Amino acid sequence: MQSQQPATGHYAAVHGLQLYYEVHGTGTPFVLLHGGGSTIESTYGRILPTLAKSHQVIAIELQAHGHTKDIDRPLSFEQDADDVAALLEQLHIDKADVMGFSNGGTTALQIAIRHPQLVRKLVLASALYKRDGMQPGFFEGMAHATFDQMPQPLKDAYLKANPDSAGLLAMFHRDVARMVGFTDIPDAKVRAIQAQAFVINGDADVVRTEHAVELSHTLPHARLAILPSGHGDYIGEICSPTPHSQMPAQVTAMIEEFLAK
Repeated sequence: MQSQQPATGHYAAVHGLQLYYEVHGTGTPFVLLHGGGSTIESTYGRILPTLAKSHQVIAIELQAHGHTKDIDRPLSFEQDADDVAALLEQLHIDKADVMGFSNGGTTALQIAIRHPQLVRKLVLASALYKRDGMQPGFFEGMAHATFDQMPQPLKDAYLKANPDSAGLLAMFHRDVARMVGFTDIPDAKVRAIQAQAFVINGDADVVRTEHAVELSHTLPHARLAILPSGHGDYIGEICSPTPHSQMPAQVTAMIEEFLAK
């Protein structure tokens, strides 16, 4: 997807942020939340145009990511959830479907926990709610992560949205600190979510298959898809080693079917 910022990009004053968001298409509101270290385009560039054919897609870049500049405030999934809720209030959207990938999936869970009235349906793609949901060694590695280890496509995507190398480095450190300090979301809070949910995971994902199964069983109204895929390859995320795969089209069709029911 080519950048459509001139036609679709907006900023909203939210909790001290100038929060960047894009609106594509018309129909039922569908909020898209990107992964850690990512932008709208790097996470959803492959599937957003299709989703916008039948939904009013509201794609957001959260604090320190992409067009949304950092402020003097640590990152947290709870705060991101509150920022999204405040934006929807400004847009006079009472209820929306919400999709989050990776860190965005954890934020989507927090929206459903903290602002349940806003959520119609949830799409949770490679979403984490417990530390043991990541592959062994992930958090040990995160504690010693260096900027050089950040995937180059994510660096390039950030600089395309915001050509500020200091901002890119700030995003990296914010994301690392958030993950190092991540704590489990209690099962009771997940069980209290009443929205229908669609849990998606890859069988070669950084999020363990067993964790996706557990999440789908803990949510009271969830369906599950385990796909032959790595982390985000199934939606054509920018780091995918198979950029011409047909799987993103198939997964988009599955998401559309879930939302239409």
